[in-house]
Amino acid sequence: MSEGPFSQLIIRGVTLINGNGAPPISPVDIVVENNVIKKIQVVGYPGVAINEDRRPKLAAGGRELNCEGMYLLPGFIDMHGHIGGNSQGADPDYVFKLWMGHGVTTVRQPSGRGIDYTLDLKRKSEKNEIIAPRIFTYTGFGQGSKEEISTPEMARAWVRNNAQKGADGIKFFGAPPEIMTAALDENKKLGLRSACHHAQLDVARWNVLHSARAGLTSMEHWYGLPEALFEDRTVQNYPLDYNYNNEQHRFEEAGKLWEQAAKPYSDHWNTVMNELISLDFTIDPTFNIYEASRDLQRARRAEWHEEYTLPSLWEFYQPSKISHGSYWHYWGTEQEVVWKKNYYLWMTFINEYKNRGGRVTTGSDSGFIFQLYGFAYIRELELLREAGFHPLEIIRSATLNGAEALGVSDKIGTVTVGKLADFVIVGENPLENLKVLYGTGAIKLTEDNEVVRVGGVVYTIKDGIIFDAKALLADVKRMVLEKKQEENYKILQPGIKE
Repeated sequence: MSEGPFSQLIIRGVTLINGNGAPPISPVDIVVENNVIKKIQVVGYPGVAINEDRRPKLAAGGRELNCEGMYLLPGFIDMHGHIGGNSQGADPDYVFKLWMGHGVTTVRQPSGRGIDYTLDLKRKSEKNEIIAPRIFTYTGFGQGSKEEISTPEMARAWVRNNAQKGADGIKFFGAPPEIMTAALDENKKLGLRSACHHAQLDVARWNVLHSARAGLTSMEHWYGLPEALFEDRTVQNYPLDYNYNNEQHRFEEAGKLWEQAAKPYSDHWNTVMNELISLDFTIDPTFNIYEASRDLQRARRAEWHEEYTLPSLWEFYQPSKISHGSYWHYWGTEQEVVWKKNYYLWMTFINEYKNRGGRVTTGSDSGFIFQLYGFAYIRELELLREAGFHPLEIIRSATLNGAEALGVSDKIGTVTVGKLADFVIVGENPLENLKVLYGTGAIKLTEDNEVVRVGGVVYTIKDGIIFDAKALLADVKRMVLEKKQEENYKILQPGIKE
């Protein structure tokens, strides 16, 4: 499933999409020595035989990878990647292989099973003792504390302790203003980064603008942004029988939020956007994780569920009054139409944020609401395209922007001499059709009127180690099949008994 690392690795003849927004160029040879890119050499012109004398020479003990006709990109960065969970029954090996099988070589874990658990996986990944992306761990604010954080002093102490343990940052969900102010200030002093899902329970007093001004480095999803754009209210228009613990209430009403905000390109809309950009604030929209809200049938009938979704994960997705994200009490046409309008306004803001120089990253938040690790990341790329991003802007969002947001753009994020050897290699042009990045490939009709599948990542290279992406996904299929056989399990659609 993997080879390397090598004292020297030469990748021959690729079309390079380097991640900084530049157009593709080919043919290119890339020389890696001990996990560092040493040379990127254009070795010819399209349609012209390559002069072998112009090519870098392979050293003794080196490894050549012939990738003529293939496309090479920087390794993808998933900025919102939960490493499974007890409720989902998704173990790290399963999750990691799905990510790596789709070219994801770096993941930011925004809270999860605890800092010690995640740091152990991070260390093993750094040493390449396990097949896994490189991991950045952001601890959920207050996680591990013996009592609820109720004072600024407690907040500062928790932040210092989190840094001492080795965390890369903090994931917030909101808190009283004085707690958020103290925690973000302390975290910023320590040089760590931060993310926030501005949950409705605190957003009325602390929205995205408050966070950005206090030092938050990135926001997740979109909660807190419409609230910063309110002009004629301070809270969303909650029905008077609303209950936050009722998932149908929570998600149905959330779909009406953007229509309550300032209109696109209005003075207030522009003012908020421009201030966030001036603060070098990162938005990680995770469009895909809410897509079932606007098209439930599409999300739950995605073709990869049959072979790649574990029985325990499929059960977690089902309608339930007690599972987060299972808001299918009675989800219908009216709710989906409202959410489609919500997406239009949300995407308008995100696209314009990018156009004005704001940083937008790519995150999946997989493992919830019918979204599967790896596959959901590629869907996120497609939704950025729907929002108005050029395919080259999408690749930059998935690579360089993520590296900048993590503070490691000197090491990863573009294919540049001096950076680490994290690459995605695919046989077809992903700019023409992002679907070729899916593990299930893209459907194509040949000249002979035959339906075929093309695509799927061929090689994922992390730390100079070559992984056979298709073999990784084949291993996931094996895991799922074994679980189904063990449990005599068959995927059925909700409400169908046999």
